[in-house]
Amino acid sequence: MRSSRESAARRLAVALDLSETGIQMMLQNLRRRYPRAGDRKIRELLDTWMTERPGAELGDAEGTPVPWPRSR
Repeated sequence: MRSSRESAARRLAVALDLSETGIQMMLQNLRRRYPRAGDRKIRELLDTWMTERPGAELGDAEGTPVPWPRSR
């Protein structure tokens, strides 16, 4: 039986891998949509997408946004 620490580490590794895969997919998408754009412009478009995605401007989670870091 795996320890809870190993399980948590595995789940984190999977989440990070999925995140990287999503970023790579979006880079491919942007390169197809803007075939004449250079690497710098594609990176700018990716950065914009990551910070201003329509429908997810405040993140992907449900709930009420709170200031970060939270004061205690």
